[in-house]
Amino acid sequence: MINGKNICVVVPAYNEESQISMVIEQMPEFVDRIVIVNDNSTDKTAEVVKGHIKDISNNQRKISKRDVKIENSVYNYADLIIKEMNEKEIDKFSNSKVENDNPENDRIILITNKVNSGVGSSIARGYKWAKDYSMDCTAVMAGDAQMDPNELESICMPVINGEADYVKGNRLIHRSAWLVIPKIRFFGNSILSILTKIASGYWKVSDTQSGFTAISLKALESIRLYKIYKSYGMPNDILVKLNIAYCTLKEVEIKPVYKVGEKSKMKIFTVIPKISLLLIKLFFQRLWVKYLFRDFHPLFLLYHMAILLFLIDIPYIFKVLNAIITNSNLNFEPLFAFLFLSISSFQSLLFAMWMDIQDNERLYR
Repeated sequence: MINGKNICVVVPAYNEESQISMVIEQMPEFVDRIVIVNDNSTDKTAEVVKGHIKDISNNQRKISKRDVKIENSVYNYADLIIKEMNEKEIDKFSNSKVENDNPENDRIILITNKVNSGVGSSIARGYKWAKDYSMDCTAVMAGDAQMDPNELESICMPVINGEADYVKGNRLIHRSAWLVIPKIRFFGNSILSILTKIASGYWKVSDTQSGFTAISLKALESIRLYKIYKSYGMPNDILVKLNIAYCTLKEVEIKPVYKVGEKSKMKIFTVIPKISLLLIKLFFQRLWVKYLFRDFHPLFLLYHMAILLFLIDIPYIFKVLNAIITNSNLNFEPLFAFLFLSISSFQSLLFAMWMDIQDNERLYR
């Protein structure tokens, strides 16, 4: 607990029997609850965690599950619907079980997914537990010990102080980043960060693949946790969901940590194409939900106009390229159409991006 605020850390874990003890043992004392979500590991991850639950004294401050009392009246209908949705929300997650006999008192909470569901699904399940128990600040740390627990306080403080709804650790701005992070991962992360800026609307964000984060209870309540992307695109997906919900974002410099015994399960050449396609889908989702249905903005029209003009321009682009390659003359009409459509499309895109940046400036801290 810091400044009277409950602190929870969600730890997604899949086959981390050799690393999970390091994560638990080095967790700072101010952390009230460590929620480890075992994603149906095939090794002894669950047994190791259960051993720690038995070893740690169960005299933690009791934290009860939230039970909101709402008077049944026509004026409270909306609140009653939200309460009912929260109560039934657990059914929309992957089948899981809380392994603790006394979860309200235990510092370490072990949740086991009955089937392997992905890192994003595991984090979402941990978020659900944190929301149900009204944790003021919920951080995420990987189960492979690749995040320095000494940096946890700096990640959580902006949320605790009410400065931001969501905080991300940023490894790319650390002076050692280019020296420590494997070059292929640095390059892949940079590409996905650029695409995520466009898709999410958080134009100043970088190191979007960092999983070292903290989120407020308000932000957890503003998004549908069970719809969070289940795999490695989760950090990108949640940024879009938070932006649509007008949640504020802050980045904190953290150290890149490698060579602590971790074994990466991410296949980068498989993940990048999948996340790129996801980001295209999320980009249009953000435009339609945020800038058409919720509150219309001209950038919705400008983005779509840029795309439409570019699609119309494609045949003329091929004609111009063919003329250049074959060194042949090109009639005035296709050349004029190419120039007009290309310039108009580019201008529409620039104006849309400028408006997007201006509109979302208020969400970055």
